Amino acid sequence: MQANDVRVLKSAAIPTLAVGVVAVVVSLLMAGGKGALGAALGTLLVGVFFSISVVAVSYAARVSPQMMAIAAMLSYLVKVVVIMIVLSAFRDTTVWNTQAFAWSVVICTLVWTGFEVRAFMKTKMLYVDPEARVPGKGDS
Repeated sequence: MQANDVRVLKSAAIPTLAVGVVAVVVSLLMAGGKGALGAALGTLLVGVFFSISVVAVSYAARVSPQMMAIAAMLSYLVKVVVIMIVLSAFRDTTVWNTQAFAWSVVICTLVWTGFEVRAFMKTKMLYVDPEARVPGKGDS
């Protein structure tokens, strides 16, 4: 991973973890231990999924810009499908509070996405190579 990718990962993961801790405490107060467990699992799910996405896109970016776009779209699709499967598979569970789980997934996803966008906007990346030379033009 490049330094920019690590910076983006940290910029999104740390606030998401902080919000996840708040979600666990609020869920503990509102729904007891099962609520805290649900919120913790939701926070963990978001952290793992989005971290894997950042790593996959970072790796694909080294291959080509087209692969980066494909990796971003595929990782998004996989995340949505797996979260839907997890939510439907554990819809009737009594081990944890499903509402606390779902709300923590939604809130942590919004926080991660917002801080990831913020980190990308603050990253100074060149869109063109200033040293690039056009064949047949300029110095030989």
